[in-house]
Amino acid sequence: MTGIKLVNLNTLVDEIGESATKSYLSYYSCPYNADVEKFLKYKAIEFAKQSLSQTHLVMTSYKGEPVMAGYFTLANKYITVSAKNLSASLRSRLKKFATYNSEIKAYCLSAPLIAQLGKNYYNNYNMLIKGDVLLGIACDKVASIQYELGGRFAYVECEDNTKLTELYYRNGFHEFDRRYLDRDETDLKGTQLVQLLKYMKK
Repeated sequence: MTGIKLVNLNTLVDEIGESATKSYLSYYSCPYNADVEKFLKYKAIEFAKQSLSQTHLVMTSYKGEPVMAGYFTLANKYITVSAKNLSASLRSRLKKFATYNSEIKAYCLSAPLIAQLGKNYYNNYNMLIKGDVLLGIACDKVASIQYELGGRFAYVECEDNTKLTELYYRNGFHEFDRRYLDRDETDLKGTQLVQLLKYMKK
């Protein structure tokens, strides 16, 4: 997308140092999702160091200066997808990239997880990018990775919130299951997360 630049968090740390990077990230704000905000400020750098996930800052221009409009984090996960919750067309596509386990009646596959996704509400920078555009950039990044490594699916987990689920539905994601929150997921609302899968077209 024109005017958008992705900055890998590891690259930023290499260029300006960890302390300066943390200071820069402190200006990120996401009042609607405390988990998204806390992850970027307090966990993203360490997770990147350990190769548990990689975070990408989405930069754009504001008054002639580059600012962080949002970010997303990717992680590789191994998931099971129940066959009963899939449409016939999605199940047909999944067969090519997953192994079917007849005992649990589910498909098993490795797929990138868009683990975090959020606009930056600091100084109203959230107005610089739409949620659909931010999600599209994350999906494009997944597609570019899969072009090199293979695979055709990505998935997300989100709170059971109509505004969030509708964002994913209109961008090609399909719900395949739900899971209960882990004990350490205390900044999330409700008791379950909706799990959604997307077939990544060329």
